[in-house]
Formats: sequence, C-alpha cells, structure tokens
Amino acid sequence: MPAIINFKICDNSDECGGLTVCPAKAITWDNIKKTLIINENKCINCGLCAQSCPVGAIKVATDKDFEFTKKEYEKDKRKTSDLFVERFGSQSTDKSSLISHNYFQSMLNKKEPMVIELFNNDSIMCLIKSIPIRELFKKGILYNKINTESDKILIDQYKVKKLPCLLFFENGQFKDKIEGYFDTTQKEKLSEKIKKIGF
Repeated sequence: MPAIINFKICDNSDECGGLTVCPAKAITWDNIKKTLIINENKCINCGLCAQSCPVGAIKVATDKDFEFTKKEYEKDKRKTSDLFVERFGSQSTDKSSLISHNYFQSMLNKKEPMVIELFNNDSIMCLIKSIPIRELFKKGILYNKINTESDKILIDQYKVKKLPCLLFFENGQFKDKIEGYFDTTQKEKLSEKIKKIGF
C-alpha cells in the first residue's frame, strides 16, 4: 500500500520534504488543485517521506495498517484551518502582515508596542511546529514580518546574526531583539525571553 498523508495536520506545502526525498517521485504537487498527491502506482513503500515529515503527517503502512491509519486520520478532530494562523518562524498566512522596509520606517512613529519578525527563505519552518503569534503577545501589539532576502539593511542596522529574529520597538525606539527559531516545544522559553523585554 502507498504512503498516506494526514491533511489535518499537514501544512500541504509545495515545499514538502517528501517531494524531495521520494526516489520514485510518487509524491507530487498538483499546481491546479494546490495540494500534495501520492501516486499509489509509483509508491515503493520506502518510508523516506515519513522520515522527512517533521510533524508525522505522512505514514507508510501495510495492507491492514493502511486501512487502520486511514480511519484514524478520518477521526482526527483537528482541521487544516487550525494551522493557518500567523506563526513565528513560518511562512506568513496573512499577506497583510508582510511589509517592506520602507513601510516599516513609516511605522516607527506609532506609539503602540511593535514587534517585527525578520526572516529569509532559509529560515522558514513548518507551520505545525511553529508557535502562533497570538500565544506569544498581548493584544494591542503590532506584529509584522519582513523578508530580508532582497533587503539586508535591517540585518546590518540591528546587527542580526541569526534568523528568524524578533525586533522589539516601543514609542518608535528599538528596545531589544531575540534571534533564532523556537518551536512549539520551546514556547515557554521564548515567552520568558519576551516577558523579560517587557512585552
């Protein structure tokens, strides 16, 4: 039997690791339907796709296990929409939160506390492993992301050594930064760092 994907916890990305590691090219991305597809005739049950999935959304099963796994996935109460909230360290799910360097400069005159996440394409992590922003910050804090891929001015300006990086501003003044990725298992550690900054 072929591999099976639990789309209830899969971020269903065209950058899925299973696409890269599958030697038989059984996992493909359907550009029209915008989804991952497993070709049952091509799948050789090697298990490399399952090993590459950081959230355990792919499983390779034998005949009996396949049907059992399929039923378990059907019973899973999670929804893909639960994944698509703005998260630290992952691709932005809300295009309005992505801003340019110039727009960021115009925001510095705002009095509200502001957090800017700097990232590049290499620092993007899996949605399901990334911490939702609403679990990190109080209401009233402005939160935006800037892709530094083509504009490294802010990296130099704030001496950023590791992405993603959170920049904290209060009354338009830079207050502090937190560098590096923290996944859901490190939420408490990241929250403590944020509290120490006063956010």
